[in-house]
Amino acid sequence: MTTNCSETPYYAPTAYRSDNIPDQLPSAERSWLKRFGKRRLPWGYTLDIAPDDFLRERAPDKLRFQEQMFKERDEKMAAGTYVPAPYEHVDFHDRHDHQRFRFSLWSARSQFWLLLYGGGRFLFFFMTVMTVLTCLLDFVASDSAKVSQLIKSYIPIWTILAGIPFSCWAFGALIIHKFPKLWVKPSRGPIWELNRRSGIVTLFDYKNNGEYKNNGTIGELAAPFYEFDAYIVSVAERQGSMNHVLFLAHRYRDIVIDFSALVNLDNRWQMPCALWDFLQNYMDTSGPLPELPRYEEFRYLDPTTAAYDQQTGRPPRFWIDMDETTYKQHLDHLLDNIDAIDTFQRPNLMERYVQYVD
Repeated sequence: MTTNCSETPYYAPTAYRSDNIPDQLPSAERSWLKRFGKRRLPWGYTLDIAPDDFLRERAPDKLRFQEQMFKERDEKMAAGTYVPAPYEHVDFHDRHDHQRFRFSLWSARSQFWLLLYGGGRFLFFFMTVMTVLTCLLDFVASDSAKVSQLIKSYIPIWTILAGIPFSCWAFGALIIHKFPKLWVKPSRGPIWELNRRSGIVTLFDYKNNGEYKNNGTIGELAAPFYEFDAYIVSVAERQGSMNHVLFLAHRYRDIVIDFSALVNLDNRWQMPCALWDFLQNYMDTSGPLPELPRYEEFRYLDPTTAAYDQQTGRPPRFWIDMDETTYKQHLDHLLDNIDAIDTFQRPNLMERYVQYVD
């Protein structure tokens, strides 16, 4: 990665390379409780894949809008007329670029107002549709009922069932759009971080660290990426169906990362498998960054990715200049690959370097 032996290598010695994994100690034996409802996923033999939300969140039109916004900002800054947007300089503790993927949530106060706004809107439309359908069914089942009579009888019901969610929706919208100071608040800090450059996975510790309560110092539980294993955890819904979530668990210490806040609960086991492939590809410095719109502006900054792009002739504006039809084809192709993922048919690459005792 360097041309001068006096220079510091870009990637740390602990950086993960799928072609150079060190031998490790046998895994610690897990209790039956820690094994219950969990299925370990194999390492290696990944596809260039990710959850489809990772592709949708930075669609080409959004990239172009962001580029235009930054261009206008730079022009205004050069002219001395730029006015920073509210909370532009507030640190919300999240990062996602070529070096690190750091995840955080909004504060509890912010989440409350967002839930009031989004939940109220959903329940309002849901209750309205259900009321209309029930009214129509009553009309079909009745021989003598008039439409006007049914509507009059259902208006009070609809007012009660939909009125409360509508009030929540309206009040939440008022606060979010007109009074940002009441709801925009960063959380106390990040939750976890995957660092591609160092190869270290970090879980930020707030509960078991007395220093945080005393002086605000956040504890860190950290270890190399190759010392973690991925597990699918199956969680039953009230209706009886199973949802599946990806967890990362350290092989030797009590460090567990739950990715349910990153990717929504899904009744398809393929989605956490796709996320596991993505995480391995993101951390693997023997290969380029995942081919996702989010990383396009950073690819030249990552040595392995820059070399790969130069060798393959990848256009620097591959995603941002993409038309809608081509983008839709990429999205459909990704969805097909998620449905057909072969995770459980793969051998476990890590078994060459670790003896699993369970």
